[in-house]
Amino acid sequence: MSTLVTRDGTSIYYKDWGTGKPVLFSHGWPLDADMWDSQMEYLASRGYRTIAFDRRGFGRSSQPWTGYDYDTFADDIAQLIEHLDLREVTLVGFSMGGGDVSRYIGKHGTERVAKLVLLGAVTPVFGKRADNPEGVDTAVFDGIKAGLRADRAQFIADFATPFYGLNQGQTVSQGTQTQTLNIALLASIKATLDCVSAFSETDFRPDMAKIDVPTLVIHGDADQIVPFETTGKVAAQMISGAELKVYKGAPHGFAVTHAQQLNEDLLAFLSR
Repeated sequence: MSTLVTRDGTSIYYKDWGTGKPVLFSHGWPLDADMWDSQMEYLASRGYRTIAFDRRGFGRSSQPWTGYDYDTFADDIAQLIEHLDLREVTLVGFSMGGGDVSRYIGKHGTERVAKLVLLGAVTPVFGKRADNPEGVDTAVFDGIKAGLRADRAQFIADFATPFYGLNQGQTVSQGTQTQTLNIALLASIKATLDCVSAFSETDFRPDMAKIDVPTLVIHGDADQIVPFETTGKVAAQMISGAELKVYKGAPHGFAVTHAQQLNEDLLAFLSR
């Protein structure tokens, strides 16, 4: 397996397909790099180098007890970019992964970055707070943690319904739902829990202000996990010159339910 050992001794697994201009993907919670297989194969078959990694604590990466915060995630990405000597890279982040690619820019700048794509991302602020009263209430995240501690496997199996919009007319195969559960259960429960705190409490507004590369924001307007009106819509307004695409009726997991549309939109954005 291809792995990077970070400065704190954490082993980060990654896959690296194709040749050409690089595209680096950061996955959502509680998944891993395999969520990107459709996008990676599509773009790698069309002349791009596609790289996706398992966040620390998830998938095939090691499971340290600590380090599940966005500054650490951003540093992990920085070390991977340096390790592979990626230049003119397009960063693509889904859901909580939108936070770590944004924080990467906030901490490390855009010297190596050509473009940014935020997909159903938790940016700029996900959770409710005094200066973000429209955010998702803390009680929701407390409920997620309680559900994980009580019966993680069943909680994640049930999570597929709102994630894929199965209760709103979307159709996802049983095989895909099983794969999603299998991927999620590879993760450390400590990482799974700690990341709920990280993505619900982190303020990415300072990072948004530092984004100075062409940016594409895509969000489903039927997202039951990361509400469009308080995240994707606001992020697109905050990032100078950002392009916003709203997928009508799309759920949070639109990388699966709207895979072809997403693949074509990514290719068009990369080709400019």
